Amino acid sequence: MKYDYLIVGAGLFGAVLANELKKDKKLLVIDKRNHIGGNVYTNNTNGINVHQYGAHIFHTSNKKVWEYVNRFAEFNNYINSPVAVYKDELYNLPFNMNTFSKMWNVKTPKEAKAKIEEQIASLNINDPQNLEEQALSLVGTDIYEKLVKGYTEKQWGRSCTELPSFIIKRLPVRFTYDNNYFNDPYQGIPKGGYTQIIEKMLDGVSVKLDTEFKEFMSNTSDEFGKIIYTGMIDEYFDFKLGHLAYRSLKFEHEYLPEEDNFQGNAVVNYTEREIPYTRIIEHKHFEFSKEAGTVITKEYPAEWKIGDEPYYPVNNDENAKLYEAYVELANKEDNVVFGGRLGMYKYFDMDKTIEAAFEMLEKLK
Repeated sequence: MKYDYLIVGAGLFGAVLANELKKDKKLLVIDKRNHIGGNVYTNNTNGINVHQYGAHIFHTSNKKVWEYVNRFAEFNNYINSPVAVYKDELYNLPFNMNTFSKMWNVKTPKEAKAKIEEQIASLNINDPQNLEEQALSLVGTDIYEKLVKGYTEKQWGRSCTELPSFIIKRLPVRFTYDNNYFNDPYQGIPKGGYTQIIEKMLDGVSVKLDTEFKEFMSNTSDEFGKIIYTGMIDEYFDFKLGHLAYRSLKFEHEYLPEEDNFQGNAVVNYTEREIPYTRIIEHKHFEFSKEAGTVITKEYPAEWKIGDEPYYPVNNDENAKLYEAYVELANKEDNVVFGGRLGMYKYFDMDKTIEAAFEMLEKLK
């Protein structure tokens, strides 16, 4: 067979490209997993749509992107309002007046600002040398110790004093009683989950699952005008310059038939370092499900190794230089373009993934 494009990866980025290119091009999409959708894949379990790879809450300020995704599914009005548990204390996120009122028994923004400024001033940190000093200089001692330190150390697998300060450029602090985590005007969860969106995007396109790229290429007689590669850019080049670093995640899903409401919220963060998981997700709250029973997912950060799913790029100077070296190699490839979070070594929210796909479509034209 002769195809105009081979798209490697049936996640959101590849699916958007396929949906647009299929209008006048012949395509083949392959994916090494046994399902489409990449990390936005949702699977129905006992009537509840489970986010198999962690919570995916769609939010954007881009009206074009919002209108685009609404072509494929009806979105509800879910607003992300996580809570954080520290020992026997519970706080609203993001940091806002509800958080400060619980922490310090204050009522007004003026009181909360004074408390934070007092703590920052007492530390005398003028030139933060690590993440701990950076965070302390932004929000003071109490917020850092209870809501930032343990969670961050679990997420990155090392002490905050060993992490560079640039990881936290800012910490959002709101002096209003507002638990809406995102500032974007368009937010929600697709009714029926995300997988249906990818199915509609790939409708009419040839898709091969359980298909690893290099093995496929060595065994196929198909011809491709261009390859769009959304896998790991360093893996494409057989790691010849070294491995780009990632953090990974492990998910522990559990169906609780005897529980109709396990935690009262979709997302609950656990900020103590001693608790091994960073958060528990209760999926039925995403779509306001009335089903009996519930499904929860505990999310465990992990060091990444070959064979694991890479989630978060470790964007330090060393990896930035290594990525640029791989980009130089990529630019020498005649018929291959690299995209998506793994191809571009960049963490994308879902709306930014779609924007990046739109940008690639313009370049392909």
